[in-house]
Amino acid sequence: MTRRGVAALQVAVSVLALGAMVWWASRQQLPSLPSAQEAAGPIAAALGLYAVATLLRGERWLGILGLGGVVADRSDAYALTTVGYMGNNALPARAGDLMKAVISANRASAPRRDAFGALVAERLLDAVALALIFAVLVVAGGLPLGLSALSLALIGGLLLVAAIVIVALTPRLRGLMAALLAPSRALAGRRGATMFALSLVIWLTEGGVYAILGPVSGLDLSLADGLYIMAMANVAAMVPAAPGYIGTYDAAVLLAVRLVGAGGRTAALPYVVLVRFVLFVPIAIVGLVLLVARYGGLRTLRAARTAEA
Repeated sequence: MTRRGVAALQVAVSVLALGAMVWWASRQQLPSLPSAQEAAGPIAAALGLYAVATLLRGERWLGILGLGGVVADRSDAYALTTVGYMGNNALPARAGDLMKAVISANRASAPRRDAFGALVAERLLDAVALALIFAVLVVAGGLPLGLSALSLALIGGLLLVAAIVIVALTPRLRGLMAALLAPSRALAGRRGATMFALSLVIWLTEGGVYAILGPVSGLDLSLADGLYIMAMANVAAMVPAAPGYIGTYDAAVLLAVRLVGAGGRTAALPYVVLVRFVLFVPIAIVGLVLLVARYGGLRTLRAARTAEA
């Protein structure tokens, strides 16, 4: 599929999901929201927790780069974490991750291939940590799976196809894949275990953000509920969609709120808006400021798009 075709598919997925959300919202009564004074404390606490999670992500990025042989500066690792999230929120196809890898390699005078390998390892850590959290919530916490047998079969089929494609690659591409997976193979050691433990702490912290924001919009959420919503939302963020995962992320949050039975439907929509504000807006602003002030602004954006192509 061409690059334009991929972009069209992403927009189509977002439009469908967003249209379904608008239709659902139009059938709900307007909720009663707390005053700004009542909401200020929980929102500030949620912002503080997310700031901690972001700092931990920066430390983890520094460690994963080291696994791939990239010696980076800690301040760059922290700053580029926010730049990457800004790019994911503003550009399609998670281009912010690629931007983070490209700039990290340039700043450390390292091959981009090594930074891209670190990016693969980071995504692997996230996927395994989220899967473990979700499995514990479903098996031990009694929360619903939320996926049909057909959905599980499709996911398994896609993973099988991906494995077959990797095995069938030409020798040259297999060599490239081996180089990209070098940091992932290094996760089998003690440092990898440390990175995985840090990943669990990151996602547990972010789950707390989801739980804290529930009462602000009228939802009765426990920490387990917040972790469940967080896990489903981030799985949905892997689906190809427009910048900021518009539509797919929001639909997943609404579905997860319904599955945990946290409260009335009228509170679910403002909850989505509130979660989006806390998790997307501040980090995008900070990332944009750092991109312009420290990393070359639009010129770097264009370089990241070239690397993506």
